[in-house]
Amino acid sequence: MRIAFLLALLAPSLALGAPRNIVMIVADDHGRDLGCYGNKDVRTPHLDKLAADGTRFDFAFCTTASCSASRSVILSGLQNHLNGQYGHQHHFHHFATFPSVKSLPVLLAGAGYRTAQVGKYHVAPEPIYKFDTYLTANNRNPVLMAERCKPIIEAKSDKPFFLYFATADPHRGGGKIESDPHKPDRFGNGPKYEGIEEQTFDPAKLTVPPFLPDTPACRAEIAQYYQSIARVDQGVGRLVQILKDAGQYENTFILYLSDNGMAFPGSKTTLYEPGMRLPLIVRSPDQKTRGGATDAMVTWADLTPTILDFAGVKDVPGPPARGDAGPEIPGRGAPKKAANAKPYEFHGRSFLSTLDSSKSKGWDEAFASHTFHEITMYYPMRVVRTRQYKLLYNLAHPLPFPFASDLEESATWKSVKAESNAKYGQRYVRDFVQRPKYELYDLQVDPHEARNLADDPKHAKVLAELQAKLKAFQEKTDDPWIVKYRYE
Repeated sequence: MRIAFLLALLAPSLALGAPRNIVMIVADDHGRDLGCYGNKDVRTPHLDKLAADGTRFDFAFCTTASCSASRSVILSGLQNHLNGQYGHQHHFHHFATFPSVKSLPVLLAGAGYRTAQVGKYHVAPEPIYKFDTYLTANNRNPVLMAERCKPIIEAKSDKPFFLYFATADPHRGGGKIESDPHKPDRFGNGPKYEGIEEQTFDPAKLTVPPFLPDTPACRAEIAQYYQSIARVDQGVGRLVQILKDAGQYENTFILYLSDNGMAFPGSKTTLYEPGMRLPLIVRSPDQKTRGGATDAMVTWADLTPTILDFAGVKDVPGPPARGDAGPEIPGRGAPKKAANAKPYEFHGRSFLSTLDSSKSKGWDEAFASHTFHEITMYYPMRVVRTRQYKLLYNLAHPLPFPFASDLEESATWKSVKAESNAKYGQRYVRDFVQRPKYELYDLQVDPHEARNLADDPKHAKVLAELQAKLKAFQEKTDDPWIVKYRYE
């Protein structure tokens, strides 16, 4: 009895002494298509189980609906209009993060974490987002990716680990898009992946999301998209099992999220709800309740501050969170530093306190900032979203909305765009392509954002209030586009 009593007293201290590991899983172009989010067609048993052991966020938002730009926010806690990663980092787009940015992996390494990355990287430059270890695996095979992580998870070390696990699924497949929508290469389907049990779906039996057109081509692509999601789910299941087998699951903080919405027109590259309202599942060793959901409105700018809070990193010293003053110019000397320099700060904040709260106070609005996808896709948008309303500010509204090449060539888009006065989901194609300066939606009565209230006199007060909030957000986050208010 005495030994048992002493062990009971020691148990909390032993738990406190365990390494506080962190695993962040980032899927590619995965909307809220999971069983735990109410999708009855898709099969995600492992992700649903993770949600049952953690917290499901029902109002989680990316801040920019583009791969590289969004990942830079995830890993920096800064809106991409300030971190400098405005769009894709590919050499022919050449967007890159400012050297003054202090990223999550660098900060965690400085706090004593072993840091490792596997799968999709897609940010630049490497020194800003430096990991100790880069693991290689086919990022279309999340099960193999999980196996590659074993040395990090099973290592006998007093140091905790931070694992950044980023799949390429369910992104659309690369290469030439075939005219036949049933071709299996659109979402990485077709090849046989070791350890993967492919799940296929009958297009005729699927429910088409309201923002998409109910056409045979669209149904076929949704089925392919769900097949790709099923691979992600199996990879998450395998990763969780490896953590459990290594005795690390109970002391590991796990997050599952996506960089932006599904790769269909009307979602990815837009800041309509399907493009920015995304899955977020968080499982913390410190939770008091499990299997619940929270209504806290959080964004990807909150992820880095939250993870640092869990890791016990309280302060981030250094220069202001903005681009440096640039290189020295021959004959002119070094450029002057910004006169309005301020201490380093993030645009987000820790949401750890919301994990045990279904109703959260002080988490009632979200902001978003999108500028580019590819260099050829310039279309800056700023967004403020409250519980009831959403205001989109299309800064380049005289321009037609530009399409990512894979979305422009998708069978879904082609199935409607050639038709006269065609509707794409809830919108006419013409309204999707040519957008007004402001779009205001009452999400309580119009969840699919079909009726723009910006010119409605009855909503003039709401419009003015949200415009003021948006301007204040732009000023607070040093948005370069604040000049629009001065010169127009």
